[in-house]
Amino acid sequence: MPEDMQQQLVEFERNRVQLLSVSAQKQQFQLQSNTMAQSIEELEKTKEKKVFKAVGNILVQSDTEKVRKELVEKKESLDLRIKSLQKQEDSLVNRLNKLKSDIENAQSAAVQQEASAEEKS
Repeated sequence: MPEDMQQQLVEFERNRVQLLSVSAQKQQFQLQSNTMAQSIEELEKTKEKKVFKAVGNILVQSDTEKVRKELVEKKESLDLRIKSLQKQEDSLVNRLNKLKSDIENAQSAAVQQEASAEEKS
């Protein structure tokens, strides 16, 4: 196997592993964002002035509006991170598709060369 093809295969595998990692991170952040959205929705529905929020291993009573604002900020931050990961994911998918095409073309060319060499023999 030609060295450049081996390098492409190594790069393909490295990008594939990176894509899996980015996708897993994005999925985790999406779950967190969805949970925060549900929490924000519940805080907007409540008539309570005080709610409990988790701080480490304890629950602390806090102002409902303050907690809602904190959650909105955290959700916005998560959503930005998700967008960033989506761009990374798209870029990796495009790179993998290009590498796949390059590898397939190189394999096809190698097969044709072998066929030509056998015909000449």
